[in-house]
Amino acid sequence: MISCAIVYEHMYVYKANVHRDAKSAAGDQSLIISAATLRARLGEPGLRVIDCRFSLLRAEAGLQSYLAGHIPTALFADLDKDLSGATGPGSGRHPLPDASALAATFSRLGISADTEVVVYDDCSGALAARTWWLLRWLGHEKVALLDGGVARWEDLGYELEIGNVSVAAAEFVAQERAGMVLSTEEIVACGETCADLRLVDAREAARYRGEIEPIDAVAGHIPGALNVPFGESLNDDGTWKSHAELRELWRTVLGVHENEPWSVMCGSGVTACHLVVSGLLARRAEPRLYVGSWSEWIRDSARTVATLRSN
Repeated sequence: MISCAIVYEHMYVYKANVHRDAKSAAGDQSLIISAATLRARLGEPGLRVIDCRFSLLRAEAGLQSYLAGHIPTALFADLDKDLSGATGPGSGRHPLPDASALAATFSRLGISADTEVVVYDDCSGALAARTWWLLRWLGHEKVALLDGGVARWEDLGYELEIGNVSVAAAEFVAQERAGMVLSTEEIVACGETCADLRLVDAREAARYRGEIEPIDAVAGHIPGALNVPFGESLNDDGTWKSHAELRELWRTVLGVHENEPWSVMCGSGVTACHLVVSGLLARRAEPRLYVGSWSEWIRDSARTVATLRSN
């Protein structure tokens, strides 16, 4: 089955075929929340739910899906309008928004220092992870991904709410954590390969290899970058793999030393955030995010591109 993540980053995402226990399989319960737990907590003071559905092909599709049916009390955040800055000739497709503008967005969504936030989408967290990461980038740690997203919610037969939701604005105070970001200049400074940065690309393997490129003008990957498509962290039903499985995944890719620095990227700095969650669930050090990602890297033809195309 093809989901919104293929529309967004042309990656495979897994759809629920069987119901699993309501308890999340992943190891760190502060990073994710099960549908059953969220349903039991809906309506609690200080809890905000954010719907992050989005489609590159139809900019209005996310909001339309939200209005047609969303998790009760959820508000909507748009990737282009709310969660990204303006693009420029040297930027990727979804630059970081200005910190003060993003703080204003979070304030409008009723988020303050004491607010617990749950974010979700319809592609197993591939898009919602961007909102999760942005909140943490501005110093807000009380945020979790809904395990399995709205698909899991619906598979369990839980109710949806139609129409828009409004809340009173709050005061969100941004405390920007610049150390979470990896820049293009740092990658260029590494020379012919970025191997020392242990940069992991979340895009589909065929895009990484340069066999296909449905979105950007150039196919391939940054020399020295590794490839872990974000779907490798998920079960067949779109929920997170177990703590042990994620630890084994990242040991295979990065080795046994869990505290060593690493970094993540994708097409435009969105699905890469899913790898941040995966790494933290596996008890890895938090990686830095190359926000510009592939769509920024290829803006300058002087930057080297690698491919692994089969003959």
